[in-house]
Parts: sequence; structure tokens; C-alpha cells
Amino acid sequence: MTTEQAPAAAAASDENQLIAERREKLKALREAQQRGEGVAFPNDFKPKDSAESIFARYGETTKEALEAEPARASVAGRMMLKRVMGKACFATLQDASFGPSSGRIQIYLNKDSVGEKTLEAFKHWDLGDIIAAEGTLIRTRTGELTIHADHLRLITKSLRPLPDKFHGIQDQEVKYRQRYVDLMTDEATRRRFVARSQALATIREFMVAEGFLEVETPMLHPIPGGANAKPFETHHNALDQQMFLRIAPELYLKRLLVGGFDKVFEINRNFRNEGISVRHNPEFTMMEFYAAWWNYRDLMDFTERLIRTVAQRVCGTTSLQYQGRTVDLGAPFERLTIREAIQKYTDAGERADDADWLRGELKKLGMSEEKDRLSDRSLAGLQVMYFEEKVEEQLWNPTFIMEHPTEISPLARASDERPEVTERFELYITGREFGNAFSELNDAEDQAARFQAQVANKDAGDDEAMYYDADYVRALEYGMPPAGGCGIGIDRLMMLLTDSPSIRDVILFPALRREA
Repeated sequence: MTTEQAPAAAAASDENQLIAERREKLKALREAQQRGEGVAFPNDFKPKDSAESIFARYGETTKEALEAEPARASVAGRMMLKRVMGKACFATLQDASFGPSSGRIQIYLNKDSVGEKTLEAFKHWDLGDIIAAEGTLIRTRTGELTIHADHLRLITKSLRPLPDKFHGIQDQEVKYRQRYVDLMTDEATRRRFVARSQALATIREFMVAEGFLEVETPMLHPIPGGANAKPFETHHNALDQQMFLRIAPELYLKRLLVGGFDKVFEINRNFRNEGISVRHNPEFTMMEFYAAWWNYRDLMDFTERLIRTVAQRVCGTTSLQYQGRTVDLGAPFERLTIREAIQKYTDAGERADDADWLRGELKKLGMSEEKDRLSDRSLAGLQVMYFEEKVEEQLWNPTFIMEHPTEISPLARASDERPEVTERFELYITGREFGNAFSELNDAEDQAARFQAQVANKDAGDDEAMYYDADYVRALEYGMPPAGGCGIGIDRLMMLLTDSPSIRDVILFPALRREA
């Protein structure tokens, strides 16, 4: 055993000993139940109050007022702190509520209030145990609002010790893997996921108020579509056919436009069998919406309003701090074409229109003819590659980047003035993409040709190219009204709203390698 391994082994041994001691305590509870002395895991207690409701009602009440008009409280929570002082003891319980008290309230008990038997039992309870308490509200000599318990019960015996109360979980991967412990011990984590829930509720409220219908589309697809991505594959036994986990709901949502729904949205889970990074998780949440009679400029206006509304509701402001820098969501979002962004953020100047110069610059950045097929790229295609390498990370405040190449936008409507680019934008904030949107292609014959080009790319080795979706082409042949559609990455939005450096911080259970 190395010197580095020794402390870890010692810690594991100590934890195993503590677990063994707790199992013995549970064994004693089970034996007592067999004797008719209580229940090891009771299920008959219902708390009438929460820590926050108590503080909301009595947080400003003086000691004298509480003594003059005694108030009762009934709570339950996990014991996070414990102090044994002879015939009197204190404990801090944490419940699921939020507010100034962080869901914590102090419990005081002594022999006179709960009896000698309960007091003695309490002294053997452990941090992490779930406890029920009823009693009278008081203020201690230090002025802390406290429940003077006259009834106390052990509801759930915790068999594993909590992390150190002052430092919590230090290993970031353990925080992700054991999110349940992270939520118990880190208030910032709990608040982050409460914020996520608030954001999703705000999005739904906003969309419904704007006349959108929330719908649900399949997560198992016979043909993966709606994005250029590598899918997860599975097999449907009853149908005896290969299926794919959804990479995007787009093609199903647009079928609903064909069917006559003018405004639809879905908050959906998508799956892409690609890399994992601080910005990417193979399972992620998107909000996609589609509106008949809109184009990509309507989508920009709407998306800007939506994001600003969510930020104001969740954060209370549109001026956010992200990783030490200010992000201004209150000002109008900038709108640039890819060419304009290159000229603004690099020294390319007019050379941004020179395909040979762009190829040379891309080679300097590590790209190769063999791997990246630079000679096959159009000017618009070369510009977007150069943009991704040189400009993207500089887009800190919200910026809509417009006019993406037709060759990499198989579902977007081409510009009438410049057919080599589409009526498409991507939204960038803090140097990363937050959304993708475009005027929808509703020409069935053009869509069929675009799909055929994607099939050729797939045959040439591009495993992210799209399949030919004959049913979607058939739907378009019935006629789809002019429309616009947008997808917003919820996980990345939550990274911004909660100042989180990694996408794993805002996903309750991110993808991790299986434990050895």
C-alpha cells in the first residue's frame, strides 16, 4: 500500500466501523419491534409545519410574546447537528423547505419535557437520522427560535454517516454520483435545482400565455432525425425492429404544424451518443417550439423576450454574474451574420470572403484536407468553420449569429437572396451556443433533395448525417404553412442562471462511468 492509499484505506475502515455500529442500533430497533415496543420504520407521522413556515410566522416574535401566547409546532427532518449537554440536548433538523433559515430549525429537549427514556434514546441517535418533533416555540438565551420538544420520535435510521459537516463532499465526482448526499449537505446545490424547477415552470407559463400548446412526442424513433448527431440505438422486441433514442423532437413537432396546430412546444429529453464535457451530457433537456406564420426574425424577438423573462423571474435581475464576469440580458441582443462576426472579432477584414485564405487559416489551426475536406467546402461552409474556431468563444453577451450555410442546415429554409445560406441563427452567450432556430423548410421536393444529400454524406462516412425520413417528406407533401422553429438548451441556460461552470452541476444525475 502506498502512502497515498493509506489515508483513504483508513477512512474507509472508519466508515465501515460507523456503518456497523449503526446497523447494530437498527438491529436493536427491530428487536424492540418484535417485543411490541414501537416500530423500526414508522409511517404514521405527518408534520404540520415546515422550518420556513415557522420562521415566516414567528421569525420576528419576541421571547416575551412567545411566553405570553405559546405556539405549537410539529416538524420532521434530517438531524444535521446535535449537542448533548447532560440532561438537556439540542439538535438541528433540516426539512425540504427553503428560505432564510435554509430549511433548518433547532430542537431543544430535556428530561422534564420528553422523559428520561426518550432523552436517553436520543443520545444514541446519529446525524443523518430522520426525526419527528412536536413542541412549543421558544427563544433560547441567544435569541434563536427553537422548538422545545415534548414529543420526539426516530422515523428513519440512517445507516451511513454524513460527510464532515464543515466541508461536505470534497470530491466533485462523488457529488455527481451521490447527488442525494450532495443535496443533504450543500445548500447551494439544493437552491440550484429549485432554481431549475422555477425556470421550467416559468417557461411553461410564458409559452402557454403566448398561445402555445404543450405536446409530447415519441422518445423512441424508428428513424433518428431533427439534428446532425450520432444516436443511441436499441431494439424493440415486440416490433422486432431497430429503434433510436430521440436526438431531437423537431420532425414530429413539425408534423403537428401540418396537422393544423399553429403553435406547439415541448420540453424534452434528448439523447446523443457523443462526447462528455463541461458543456455536453449525452442526455440533456431542450425546449423546442414551432409557430406557423413566423420566420427566423420573429423567433429572435421571441427568444430574447423568453430568456429575459426567465432570468428576471428566477434571478430577480437581468444583469447576471457568470464566472466572475457580468452578462447583460437586459440590453438588446446583438445580431450579426457569420461574416460580420468574423470581421468584428478577428483581423480577417475583407479576406473573410476569400475561400483560399480561409482554407489556409484553417490549416494553420490544425485542420486537414483529408479529414475536414476543406476543398469540398463552400465559402459559407469555410466561414462557419473559421467562426467556430476564432469567434465563438468571444461572444460573451447575448448574440444571434445568422445565415448558416445551406449545406449544414438540411431542415432550414434557404435565403431567397443568397441560396447558399439559410434563414437560421444560433444564440451565443458566454462563448457557447444556447439555441438554434430557423425559418422552416416547407418545400417537400427541396426537403427530399436535402435528405438525399445527407444520405450521401452518411454513405461517405459521416455518422452524424441525417437519415432519409420518407414519412416526414410525405407530411410536407400535404402542405405545411410557413413557420419558424427554435430549440433552447435548458441545461446550458441553467448553467448561466446559477453561475455553474459545468453542465453536470445543473443535471441531477449526470452521465458517469459505472463504478468499479
